[in-house]
Amino acid sequence: QVQLAESGGGLVQAGGSLRLACAASDRTVSNNAMGWFRQAPGKEREFVASIGWKGSNERYADSVKGRFIISRDYAKNTVYLQMNSLEPEDTAVYHCAVGRHPIALGQSTVRTWGQGTQVTVSS
Repeated sequence: QVQLAESGGGLVQAGGSLRLACAASDRTVSNNAMGWFRQAPGKEREFVASIGWKGSNERYADSVKGRFIISRDYAKNTVYLQMNSLEPEDTAVYHCAVGRHPIALGQSTVRTWGQGTQVTVSS
């Protein structure tokens, strides 16, 4: 089974930026949608962003639209999440995911989850 390894989390002040990366262990993810979810303390896990096969169908949660950008590098089997204008409300553990389908990604269609990386935004 493919494994996902996230990196890039950390502590940043409000208004700052971070770039998360998620490297897949093999190329079996190439034809599948990939994306990011997050879970804040005491809250349910929520969708953040996803990107489909060949970079199609970028989707974002309303709370991050205009601030976050998702992209993928097929040569490196890696998906990225550029997070700008970070807010304290963005504090959460961010999980990478690979879906079962090529275009869309939702919690019910996730095939594999990453372990997560902590993002903390101070005010």
